Amino acid sequence: MPLQDFSVERIDTPTGPMLIVTDDQHRLRAVDWEDHQPRMLALLRRHYGANAVRLGEVSQPSAARRALQAYFAGDLNAVAGLLTATNGTAFQRRVWDALRAIPVGQTLSYGALARRIGQPKAARAVGLANGANPIPVVVPCHRVIGADASLTGFGGGLDRKRWLLAHEGACPVLPHDRPGRSTRQNLPERHR
Repeated sequence: MPLQDFSVERIDTPTGPMLIVTDDQHRLRAVDWEDHQPRMLALLRRHYGANAVRLGEVSQPSAARRALQAYFAGDLNAVAGLLTATNGTAFQRRVWDALRAIPVGQTLSYGALARRIGQPKAARAVGLANGANPIPVVVPCHRVIGADASLTGFGGGLDRKRWLLAHEGACPVLPHDRPGRSTRQNLPERHR
């Protein structure tokens, strides 16, 4: 693969510092929390090749940075129109497109998402595609939950997933919730 130059910038968020990667056409290529930088770099290598990406500093704040800052400040639809570009498989891109269609404040199970893309028996494959998503928050994989409405895996960690869902009004943040514990009883009836 040819070498691609991407720009990286850092923002502070209520969930911790984030890294934002964009290309020269202002498309978002990756975003992740700073403490998950190795995961982000591994996903970039997986999607573009081991030595196919060079990261440089931005000359001015990107549209992605401004949109993510607005999202975390309360404009929950600020990221909806961001241009993205990913290099996943055709199946992964179908899943990621379907994720962007889940409205703010709503959640969906892996099985329901598999049915939405016309692959009703592919819930596990949908889960794997979620795990390979290089653009969390913008491609809202945090809105996918277990069939029993439990909070399941999220690359940024379950505490961040819980915070994002609460920020969007999809579930409350309760002090007795712990990663790995089902929060079905804590979800509003519409999410069960």
